[in-house]
Amino acid sequence: MAARSPNRLIKEKSPYLLQHAYNPVDWFPWGDEAFKKAEREDKPIFLSIGYSTCHWCHVMERESFEDKETARILNGGFVAVKVDREERPDLDRIYMTACQVMTGQGGWPLTVIMTPGKKPFFAGTYFPKKVKWGMTGLVDILLQVLEIWESDRGRVIQAGERVVEAMRSWGGAFKEGKLTEKTLHRAFRQLRARFDGQYGGFGGAPKFPAPHNLKFLLRYWKRSGEQEALSMVEKTLDSMYRGGIYDHIGFGFARYATDEKWLVPHFEKMLYDNALLALAYIEAYQATGNELYARVTREIFTYVRRDMTAPEGGFYSAEDADSEGVEGKFYVWTPAEIKKVLGEREGEIYCRLYDITPEGNFEGRSIPNLFRETPESAAARFGMEPEELAVLAEELRKKLFEAREKRVHPFKDDKVLTSWNGLMIAALARGAAVFHELAYRRAADRAVDFIFRKLRREDGRLLARFRDGEAAYPAYLDDYAYLAWGFLELYGASFDAVYLEKAVMLVQQALDLFWDRAGGGFFFYGRDAEQLIDRPKEAYDGALPSGNSVMLVNLLRLARLTGDETLAEKAGKQVAAFAGQVAADPGAYAHFLSGVYFFMGPARDVVIAGQAGDPHVEKMLRALQRKFLPDMVAAFHPEGEAGKDIERLAPFLAEQRSIEGKATAYLCENYSCRAPLTDFDRFISQI
Repeated sequence: MAARSPNRLIKEKSPYLLQHAYNPVDWFPWGDEAFKKAEREDKPIFLSIGYSTCHWCHVMERESFEDKETARILNGGFVAVKVDREERPDLDRIYMTACQVMTGQGGWPLTVIMTPGKKPFFAGTYFPKKVKWGMTGLVDILLQVLEIWESDRGRVIQAGERVVEAMRSWGGAFKEGKLTEKTLHRAFRQLRARFDGQYGGFGGAPKFPAPHNLKFLLRYWKRSGEQEALSMVEKTLDSMYRGGIYDHIGFGFARYATDEKWLVPHFEKMLYDNALLALAYIEAYQATGNELYARVTREIFTYVRRDMTAPEGGFYSAEDADSEGVEGKFYVWTPAEIKKVLGEREGEIYCRLYDITPEGNFEGRSIPNLFRETPESAAARFGMEPEELAVLAEELRKKLFEAREKRVHPFKDDKVLTSWNGLMIAALARGAAVFHELAYRRAADRAVDFIFRKLRREDGRLLARFRDGEAAYPAYLDDYAYLAWGFLELYGASFDAVYLEKAVMLVQQALDLFWDRAGGGFFFYGRDAEQLIDRPKEAYDGALPSGNSVMLVNLLRLARLTGDETLAEKAGKQVAAFAGQVAADPGAYAHFLSGVYFFMGPARDVVIAGQAGDPHVEKMLRALQRKFLPDMVAAFHPEGEAGKDIERLAPFLAEQRSIEGKATAYLCENYSCRAPLTDFDRFISQI
């Protein structure tokens, strides 16, 4: 067979684009070359957006983009442009909105046909090559579009104009509104109505973890005392861990479950999901003291540090669902495979405990899960104590992990994204604080060092993606928001003012690059970036919390930590900008509402003053780190020269010093401070 010639994508760094570099489709990356060709040859643009670990993107590639007939139509009548949504989330957001405007839904692969002026007039997601499952075939769509393009161009142009107009008001334009305590209650009621009381989580299949819903519910419980909110969190976290969405052999969570029970995952693993879930499990541990949540968090971090960390310290993006062209093949087992590794008796114990059966639970094979037995019932069945079974199960897991490592691994997307790294930095830093685990902080610090060395221009401007020696794309709002969150968590883990200083720097840069001076809130891409057909400004919390939601919390935390009222004023304008939108459907803005908690108050602040390294100071700081105090902001004011760095950032701390050299706590609520405390027990009772 003759060797295939590569197309232009061979020069790209994106793993997703490189996956398509040997397609017979004459792909262009997004850029002037493609659009000038479309104008010159008077052809519509065929835009395909996806990502490297997307299962249905792979299917569409095999069926259509590797197919010579489809390629002939695309190459003859269109200019075909391929985009990695993780590199260009600005393009993905804009054209996904177009798809939602036109069809009422979205997803990946995203398929858009547009004018040479980049205005979309057709959109959808996955299409088979030919008519299948009641779906129109891609070939038929392409031929129909070419016919209309030639015979009724005016209608096409008008359609594109109307879509762009509709996009600009999509999501409920910025209406007047007010966010009150009633908004929080309504958000809780909406989540409760969607909650699956049998299996946990929200809605039916497919079921997504939605960790920011869980984080909101924890705050709602803390504020209102509503036990049902806490029960919803615990049910969901317990069920997800017991299900097949969790990798019981290698750790870490898959992106979502294809069923309502959390049994069958879509096997791809994303860095951002594991970061956000780690944060949810940590907060649940802080709130409940349930050691299971601490263990799951530690296992997530084991997975990330082992499998998702680059040698230089940055974190990789994702692992595919497929290996050897088969979804989930890497993760599933038969009883014979288990017993070959573990032997008959121990293999039988593992199979019983983790539901590995001859009939299987996924295409004739089994996804390990803990639904069939509880550890207590399994221990009784095998005449063991639960602790004894737990020790044995861990030994068996290690053997199976070593055996699984010899399998063909799923593809790993090894690009480093500033935004997703920011989330994992935040999670590791929170873990370092709560578990007093220095290794987690070191992992976060290495990622910070990687970003500051590899993903910043000389002028300090962040960049969005690093791969294969190249940093590219001016960073988006999410990059700044998530990384600033990471620095705030690192400050909470170490109380080192350098992290607070970096958080302030990033937020000030973000205000300069993204702030909407007319309407408040942050645009998604910067004023110095490529200007597209729309400039989105969103607060909706989907698979990821929106940059506006995260930045709202950042602004409020920094305002309280530094005393900078201009940051609090910006936060107020941000709340006003989105208030009508959020009030209309509060359950869709769970992370934003976490910021609203801060905004509404009461504002509770604590400053610990004393000598760095003093065991009494450390005891107070550790107590703050362990507890779930979502409305409290904590700072440390060290004695002597070390205190000058934090005083420069937060001048008000100059007055809050230790008394008689003792560890001293200053507790304030709504800007009114109580008498300073040096007695630890009284300090604990008051926080």
